[in-house]
Amino acid sequence: MKKVICTNNAPGAIGPYSQAIEANGMVFVSGQLPIDPKTGNFASDEIKGQTRQSLQNMKSILEEAGLTMDNVVKTTVFLQDMSLFGDMNEVYAEFFSKDFPARCAYAVKALPKNALVEIECIAAR
Repeated sequence: MKKVICTNNAPGAIGPYSQAIEANGMVFVSGQLPIDPKTGNFASDEIKGQTRQSLQNMKSILEEAGLTMDNVVKTTVFLQDMSLFGDMNEVYAEFFSKDFPARCAYAVKALPKNALVEIECIAAR
């Protein structure tokens, strides 16, 4: 059985997908763009601000599921350019305090709405 996780504290899905799905004690959070859910716009034009917003959106979805960032076991980071990695990584470290999750980071040709970053995760109860 699967359960849909949805909160107004993160941007709503703009296509045929859910913010997150829980199945068998695992929560799969869809890729989070740096969209401020209050305005519908990017929180910033630079990578640090965009990373912070993407991770805040992820955190809000996890909170809706009754979880925290400490429950995250795997993240995937999509970057517009690998030259952004250092600044993204600096902000990313602010959201994880110990027992860091496994992670992959990729440079991709393009992201929706021309974002600089998109981040998804898997969390476990």
